Amino acid sequence: MSRYAIYATFPPGPFGDALSAWLGWDSLTGQDKPHPDLPLPVAEITKRPRKYGAHGTIKAPFRLASGRTDTELRAALRAFCLGQPPVSLPGLEIARLGRFLALVPAAPCPALDALAAATVAGLDEFRAPPDEADLARRRNARLTPRQDANLTRWGYPHVMEDFRFHITLTGPLKPDIVPDVQAALTDYLRQFLEQPMRIDALSLMGEDARTGHFHVLEREPLGQ
Repeated sequence: MSRYAIYATFPPGPFGDALSAWLGWDSLTGQDKPHPDLPLPVAEITKRPRKYGAHGTIKAPFRLASGRTDTELRAALRAFCLGQPPVSLPGLEIARLGRFLALVPAAPCPALDALAAATVAGLDEFRAPPDEADLARRRNARLTPRQDANLTRWGYPHVMEDFRFHITLTGPLKPDIVPDVQAALTDYLRQFLEQPMRIDALSLMGEDARTGHFHVLEREPLGQ
């Protein structure tokens, strides 16, 4: 694996299956999935986020630190998760974040923010520092001073106070097609919107060095 990440992923079932089909990639089974038959160029719309699979980022992709092993990371995540309670979300809604669409919590969820912050800090010893190319690429996004400080300290700008849980559904969209895509997604995911959702596990993800696709390596239950 070229990189690792910690994500909230979704077990087999209607919600996880619908998201995997929309994106065209199931990170749990490691298989492509046919897109739903909709009057949209779904394959094109989802091309950028497809390789990550259906997920909410908790700790963004990172290279393994020198001297640390995959086995150690798995064991550390398992121990960490046992000490963290599950999180209940009040529901989800489709929102526009910049140029893309995503599912976001329907109301603030401090417990989820706290889980993400604890994960970022608690497993940071396994993260190799970003190289200069990574830093330059991130800084091209016009970071705020706090986000730049996050990038320097944690290797990713959108953590701690700047964390916002989201499940990416599209790549960048042209403004004129956003309403049509949002309407189609609302219809496609209607049965899952505004329904409470429980995050009861964190997944260790691995990026296949050959294909660039992310796979679920371990899905560790959160302690009660």
